Amino acid sequence: MHGHVEIHGHRGARGLRPENTLPGLAFALELGVDALEFDVALSSDGQIVLTHDLIVSPVTSADTGMATPGDEMFPYVGKPIASLSLAQLRTLDVGIRLPKHPDDPFALTQVPLPDTHMPTLGSVLGLVDAYGADGVRLHVELKSDPERPELTADPREFTELVVEELDRHGRLGNAALLSFDWRILEAARPLVDRRFALVEEVTKAPAWMNGLDLADFDGDLAAAAEAVGATTLSPDRVLVDDALMAAASDRGLPVVVWTVNDPDEAARLLDLGVAGLVTDYPDRMRRLWAARGLPLPAPIPPLRTAVA
Repeated sequence: MHGHVEIHGHRGARGLRPENTLPGLAFALELGVDALEFDVALSSDGQIVLTHDLIVSPVTSADTGMATPGDEMFPYVGKPIASLSLAQLRTLDVGIRLPKHPDDPFALTQVPLPDTHMPTLGSVLGLVDAYGADGVRLHVELKSDPERPELTADPREFTELVVEELDRHGRLGNAALLSFDWRILEAARPLVDRRFALVEEVTKAPAWMNGLDLADFDGDLAAAAEAVGATTLSPDRVLVDDALMAAASDRGLPVVVWTVNDPDEAARLLDLGVAGLVTDYPDRMRRLWAARGLPLPAPIPPLRTAVA
């Protein structure tokens, strides 16, 4: 097996560095990935910020102080991202993982980087430009929950804002938009060439699938993704089997699987013919790729100046 299969750094390299941060993304670039995957949401003042959670997580974020004296929104941890301004969100320390306990799979492997701040999409694009990482695709997952509209930006407006920012930095042609909320994919169809239909068991429902009912497609996820205009099907690893791969192949849809951290499982998925794997540990996947003689994405030399 010597075809090209991609390594996508999940939230940068979540298993090794704090997720959705500039140093985490930089570390993934330096390891060598085909694509940087990260999550975005909108602040209360319409800024595109990197965060996986629509509510500020006590695991990945810690309060450090008020953005302004007497701020009634403080503490910010536990508050909706959409209710906080960029200034408030920038006070959070997102470079440490709390609490550290044995149930946290990343407690033993993620290097803490205290005093790291929540970045904007613009700062990420600046980072990629500083690295000269023109060959690395940017996979931007738009966090949107149709079942919690009070936490979620309007999908069309959100999509357009992200596309405008990518285009402003000259990165739209080498980017992909990803979402579990397939309303985002519908909005993105005329705006961006690469659209990833994310899916897991709990999102196999019309509310998540832009009104599509999987029963109308005889349970065929690939057919449903094709109908909404996706260019790639990106399922949870537990959904991937021979039948799904065959259905996707019939429609010419590449399959990119998330989140794969175990090399043995990765090997099984490679044998099934996936186009790429999303991983918290790009270093592990690189070792597997090398053992199989697969082409590896080139590491990018570090910057001289640290990023936070």
